[in-house]
Amino acid sequence: MKAVWNEMVIAESDQTIQIEGNHYFPPNAIKQEFFELSETHTTCPWKGQASYYHVKVNGDVNPDAAWYYPNPKEAAKEIKGYTAFWKGVTVKS
Repeated sequence: MKAVWNEMVIAESDQTIQIEGNHYFPPNAIKQEFFELSETHTTCPWKGQASYYHVKVNGDVNPDAAWYYPNPKEAAKEIKGYTAFWKGVTVKS
């Protein structure tokens, strides 16, 4: 799977985990140069607290376009540190 935004591959892996229609990419699949930590946090009742990244490519910023669970609840422990995308980031095989 590849995550693409602004015509750039920002994450790539054949080891994603699919939950609720989202592909979660393992930490080593993320191209860190395109990610900046965000102050945004949300809470999922069964996964726990999500943290976000801004995605930055070629000078353009997509705020809070990626999220991850640094310390998920027990039911979601398999996606600890994995990153998923939305807000125009295309995930495709």
